[in-house]
Amino acid sequence: MEALGMIETRGLVALIEASDAMVKAARVKLVGVKQIGGGLVTAMVRGDVAACKAATDAGAAAAQRIGELVSVHVIPRPHGDLEEVFPHQFQRRQQHLTHGRISRASAAIRH
Repeated sequence: MEALGMIETRGLVALIEASDAMVKAARVKLVGVKQIGGGLVTAMVRGDVAACKAATDAGAAAAQRIGELVSVHVIPRPHGDLEEVFPHQFQRRQQHLTHGRISRASAAIRH
């Protein structure tokens, strides 16, 4: 089962640092970044529960060094309805990556 890990910071630089630390610390995939407003930004990662926990711990430590950490949370088994409510975070990124690979592969074959 894939978990969902989230880190929210005040300021983009802290979030970029946290995101970098998360993907380096564990086998997780960065699946979305959302600007909330008022300087708040959130990054979301997917992976198994232990990986998301390790990643968010590393990301939280990195964010605190650089800026202001607001919140950290891991949902072990997110309900499927979350992906219906927040589809752009989980599905569109995946489709974009897939279409990008297909487009590049098609272009390479044609030439």
